[in-house]
Parts: sequence; structure tokens; C-alpha cells
Amino acid sequence: MSKSAAKSTIAVILGGGAGTRLYPLTASRSKPAVPIAGKYRLVDIPISNCINAGINRMFVLTQFNSASLNKHIKNTYHFSMFSSAFVDILAAEQTPDNPGWYQGTADAVRQCLRHVQQHEADYVLILSGDQLYQMDFQKMIDDHVARGADISIATIPVAERDAPEFGILKADADHMITSFIEKPKKDILGEWESDTGNEMRGQGRIYLASMGIYIFNKKLLIDLLQDEYKDATDFGKEIMPASIEKYKVISHQYDGYWTDIGNIYSFFEANLALTAEIPDFNLFDNDRPVFTRARMLPPAKISGTTLERTIIAEGSIILASRLENSVIGIRTRIGHGTTVVSSYIMGGDYYETLEEMLHAAERGIPKIGIGERCYIKNAIIDKNCRIGNDVRINGGEHLPNTDHSLYTVKDGIVVVKKGAILPDGFVI
Repeated sequence: MSKSAAKSTIAVILGGGAGTRLYPLTASRSKPAVPIAGKYRLVDIPISNCINAGINRMFVLTQFNSASLNKHIKNTYHFSMFSSAFVDILAAEQTPDNPGWYQGTADAVRQCLRHVQQHEADYVLILSGDQLYQMDFQKMIDDHVARGADISIATIPVAERDAPEFGILKADADHMITSFIEKPKKDILGEWESDTGNEMRGQGRIYLASMGIYIFNKKLLIDLLQDEYKDATDFGKEIMPASIEKYKVISHQYDGYWTDIGNIYSFFEANLALTAEIPDFNLFDNDRPVFTRARMLPPAKISGTTLERTIIAEGSIILASRLENSVIGIRTRIGHGTTVVSSYIMGGDYYETLEEMLHAAERGIPKIGIGERCYIKNAIIDKNCRIGNDVRINGGEHLPNTDHSLYTVKDGIVVVKKGAILPDGFVI
């Protein structure tokens, strides 16, 4: 990307709605603040993709539970005082001309346009705050500029099973988008097949889906939101289908790894996939690092543990007998004789002192972390949980969906709620 194109781009990262499908992980935090891969937050993914592409002016739009997200961004993204770089949070705010909450993706960007307009830029890159991918935005913006596009939509080939979940589009030989449909029914999918290339066709991925990643020429975006479609609330449902007939809208096809973390199952799968021998999402990439808060934590300490395909974050103290196919987050403590299989343990926000542990023990409260002789499978243990000794959590399809004061079961995955206390011998 030419330096000027990167410098001429402002990114707007959408923090998502209430994130009800990710409940209980979103009970006290916004979706982009949900911890991922043991040490990051979801919002670190789009921000890192921007920084790696030389785009360093970003707004993050939130309205639900934004306190922990504010804190994370404030503590993480510090740029030189000699640069114009920033990551600013724009929480939904009532103004004289707009007293309401964000009504959708387009409405959220519309309400924040006055902040975007204060900065010189030719392009606005609109991103979602709850997707896991490593994408080169440099290529996408170069493509946008070279083709003289008004709007670019990042697209990904998907299979028939997934197509009804997305906006599906068709493009001509020059990648110009000719038609767009939001979440088509299965019975009309045949009309929406695309030539996605031999490799993708071989995998049955013959439908072009919108990734919810857009580049707009800034002036056009302002005109669309303030004049032409001033009542439209959503990009995918309203603005994109209407713009295709009037403007040059192109498809930028991306063939790499991408997952939309919309529910507990996809979140669980995406985290455990990081433990594969060669994961689709590469955390070990010299050229495209994932940035996050630099915590001054000691290395992990492990004693007498058999490890299989497990990621362990810094600051952990592990005495377990076996960890398999699991992600262990920062400051996790696991006691002797415990087995953890196919689980994501998010860890802790702080260490308890010895006095605090003794004081808790006197009151019959377990230490923060996981006690001795526990068995945990198919579970997500949120931050700062206290799990006693001899606790059994055996997730799987045999468990019905339920919401308990201490945990939730969704699609067979047991999610222990943030800060929950499970006493000795507790069984799920």
C-alpha cells in the first residue's frame, strides 16, 4: 500500500450489540472485551490487523458494558506523542439531535460521523469487533484505489451449510458486485453460486459471503448516511443492496482463515483450534503479530504435568496431572491431580496473597483457580473463578441447555460464570 493510502484511512471498529448469544461471557463485558487465546481480547484482532497494515487511526464504537473495554484499550494502545496515531472509544452518547442508542451498524457509524469528519482521510475502513482472522488490509485498500471503487466489501467463500447465516453476493469477471441478498433461504441458494476459484470450489465453498468488512470513500459514506439513506440503520440489510445499483461496489475475496465469533460454540471451537499442531490462525507470525496489553508477568511454572496440545499463558502455576487440547489463560492456578480436557480456562486478573488465601480457607472459600483432583472437560472457566477440590465438570451433548446462578450450559459446553465459587465436590 502506498504510504498515503494507509495514512488516508481511518478505521471504525463496531463493538457489536449486547452480545446475548455469547452470554454469560458478555454478562459484565462487551463482546470485543471477551478474553481470547488466554491473553488477548477480541478487539485486539481488528486493531492488530490495522496496525500491521499501517492504519493507525481507529475508533471503537461501543454501547453495552464498555467499562472493561475502555480500561483495556487505555492500558494497551499507547503511541508516540510525535505521531497522529490513536485508538479512541466512542461509547453511544445522547446528543440534542440524537437522543437514542445505536440502532444498527449504519446508525452507529452515522452517530459517530462528527468525530470521523474531524480527521483528514480519503477512506473509512469499517470492521467488526468480534471476528478472528489475519487479513492484509493493505491489499484491500490498494485494490480499492486501483479499481477506482466507491465501496469495497471483503468477501469469503462459504459452503451451503453456512450461506444462510450471511449476506451473499454475486460479482462479475471484474469483481464488480452485481447483486446482494441478506441471509438467503436454502431453497433459493442455487441462484447465488459464484466462481470462487478451483481450490474453494473443491471444498464446496461456492457462495461469496460478506465478512462485514467495508471500505468506503469517506465523502460517499457521509453522503449516504446523512442524506441518501439517512433512515437506514444497517449496512448489510439496507445500504449495500441499495448502493450496488448506483455505485461502483467491488468484492475483495479473502481465502484465509476467518471465523465470526457469534455464539458460545463458535467461540469455544475457535479457541481450542489454536492448540492444533499447525493452527489456521497463526499466533506465531513474525510479520503479523497480535498486539495486546503488555503485562509484567513471570513465566508460567509447571510441575509434574503431562501436556498435550495445550497453550499456557504467562504467570500460570500448574501442578495438574494432565492438560489436553486446552487453552490456559494468564495467572491460572491448577492444583495437584487435576485433569483438564478440551477446555478454555481464562485465568485471573490478579494474584491472591498467602494471607488472602488463608483468610478464604478459614471461611471455606477455595483459592482463585482450580483445586486438586478435579476433572474438567468441554468447559469455559471465566476469569477469577474459585473451583474447590474434587470438582467434576463433564460437558457434552448429554447436558441440556440451562442457566444456573454459577454456570450456563450451551450446546454441551459448560460456561462457569466470572467470579463463580464452586465448593469442594461440586458436580456438573
